Amino acid sequence: MKRIIKATVTVGGMTMISRILGFARDVIIARYFGAGTGADAFFVAFKIPNFFRRLFAEGAFSQAFVPVLAEAKEKRGHDAVKHLVNAITLRLGGILLLLTAFGVFGSSLWMMVFAPGFIDDPEKFNLAADMLAITFPYLMLISLVALSSAIMNTYNQFAVPAFTPVFLNLVLITFAVWVSPMMDVPIMALAWGVLVAGVVQLLFHLPFLYKLDLLPRPTRESDPGVGEVKRLMIPALFGVSVAQINLLVDTILASFLVTGSVSWLYYSDRLMEFPLGVFGVALATVVLPGLSKKAANENWQGFQQDLDSALRLVFIIALPATLGLLLLAQPLIISLFYYGAFTAHDVDMAGMSLMAYSFGLLGFILVKILAPAFYARKDMKTPVKVAIIALVTNIIMNLILIGPFAHVGLAAATSISAFVNAGLLYWYITKQGVFAPMGGWIKLLLQIAFANVLLVAFIIMVSPNISDWLGFDVWQRMSWLMGLVFGSILVYAVSLMLVGLNPKSILKKG
Repeated sequence: MKRIIKATVTVGGMTMISRILGFARDVIIARYFGAGTGADAFFVAFKIPNFFRRLFAEGAFSQAFVPVLAEAKEKRGHDAVKHLVNAITLRLGGILLLLTAFGVFGSSLWMMVFAPGFIDDPEKFNLAADMLAITFPYLMLISLVALSSAIMNTYNQFAVPAFTPVFLNLVLITFAVWVSPMMDVPIMALAWGVLVAGVVQLLFHLPFLYKLDLLPRPTRESDPGVGEVKRLMIPALFGVSVAQINLLVDTILASFLVTGSVSWLYYSDRLMEFPLGVFGVALATVVLPGLSKKAANENWQGFQQDLDSALRLVFIIALPATLGLLLLAQPLIISLFYYGAFTAHDVDMAGMSLMAYSFGLLGFILVKILAPAFYARKDMKTPVKVAIIALVTNIIMNLILIGPFAHVGLAAATSISAFVNAGLLYWYITKQGVFAPMGGWIKLLLQIAFANVLLVAFIIMVSPNISDWLGFDVWQRMSWLMGLVFGSILVYAVSLMLVGLNPKSILKKG
């Protein structure tokens, strides 16, 4: 477990830097553009290539590529790895080029599919389609970055891929503040910023690949690993990315709701993504290469120990994060976004959807850990079955909840779907005999429950009323927020130690 924790801290630390800058970016966007027509149009234009990035590049491709790359590294040596990388780069690059061209020249068609509710508002629809034509090439650039990241992660070099998103946030902040005032349509600056950020991120990776002697030199020569990646990738499209599909379904349905709904879901999703990215994605990034290596070497005892250790960490960290998001939803929205064009009504709407998303945080993170346990063994069929069930659940719950609860119902449906996904993955992996919980789980859950009760009591007793939050100036809000966050962490950590759960005892597990 020590290796997992150390690597997760590295990735989580880098990711936290990126997420903090991401919040700064969103604060600036909210201040300059609010939650109106322009913001709705941009968020959809940015979400579509981002969706495909997470679905194909960081999703199905990475989950299929890393086990094959790890097997080549463990069994066939560096020259075989180089050949596989060169062969896969040409194939991936060609597919991405075709998809990008279709995205740029068919942006209106994409917008009809992913935001059909915009059709009745020609101004919003045309603006979103114009921005999508600019942002879509980001898919190709960032997918190549994902290829590079998968290579580095396989070689246990996690810091560079985790730090890379920082450049997206820096570039978008720059374009929002300094470029947007110079444009006829200021919001268009953000679309150009996305494109420039993709170029910067890819260039940042090249020296590190060169140092590994794995800078791709695309070749038409075949490699047995390419066929294996294709075989694993196709079913993984659903299995690994159901959460992203669910969020996109939310966006499609939200486009039919009142103006601002897309933006409210975006801002609340961004806050929910903070603990998911800092811990969930970081842990998943670390776990997959390790599980793949142990599966390649048929070290099933080590495989089970790594998975058990990762699940323990999920419960230790995800449960307090869930409660923190739930109890501090509106204070977070107020502190980060209640400025300029972002109104008190926007605070209420985004706060409610954040509460709904927060309920699903544990489920989202569990999926991030359980799904790689299947992919590391090259079992793609099981997660696909589960993902389809979860996706259907999300759609049904969306249709049930959107009427009475509007955008909040969409967020709640996504959370319900996450738990369906996680629950079924856990059931299948235990049924297959691949995993069984190791000793000490009941004691661990009781220790976590005690600490979380004290955490909730602390937040309720100390946090000011919402009316006070709205009346605070920016420094008072940030001071209170930081005090509550760090105070909560301290209370939770001390509570765990009081019941005997300290870093040394955690490291001994698994």
